[in-house]
Amino acid sequence: MADNRLVKKRKKGHLIVFSAPSGAGKTTLLDYLRICIPELMYSISATTRHPRPGERHGEHYFFLSEEEFRRTIDEGGFAEWMMVHGSYYGTPRSFIDENLGRGADIVMDIDVFGKKKFDAVYPGAVGILIVPPGMDELERRLRERHSESDEAIERRMTNAAVEMNYALCEGKYEHRIVNDDLERAKRETLRIVRDIIAH
Repeated sequence: MADNRLVKKRKKGHLIVFSAPSGAGKTTLLDYLRICIPELMYSISATTRHPRPGERHGEHYFFLSEEEFRRTIDEGGFAEWMMVHGSYYGTPRSFIDENLGRGADIVMDIDVFGKKKFDAVYPGAVGILIVPPGMDELERRLRERHSESDEAIERRMTNAAVEMNYALCEGKYEHRIVNDDLERAKRETLRIVRDIIAH
């Protein structure tokens, strides 16, 4: 009985935060992690942007109206929040606190500016930055989505340059993965996450 109590006392949940500019391949890598380590818990962000084709409320995001989002801000319900690409995004605190308390390992998807705010609330979070091989390749990937206008893509490219500079100069990222080869990036992501949750 004493041994079991010691094991439970040592077990603690981990917060793993992924950040990347749009088109860097973060979603593909996170989908791969879901298959390889199914016991990981994934935080669902809230946003005021409209769902993309195939996205579902409560599964990919909590899609809120601007009024609902602002009310949650006033209630202190987000660990971090900000305006990104013309829409609000935020990380609900209740999900994190409840699941960390029971020893779950939680994977977060937060942009580089939100990550710094998040670290002020959860300083033990481990950061993983996904980096595209270059800006030309990033633009090609965004255009291949066929989901946004030229103007929106140009805005994302401008924001991506700012985000990368901020992440490299101001961010706290213990790991950096260059997604120039998807299969290699998958293996590296899996290795890093397994090492984090093993300790």
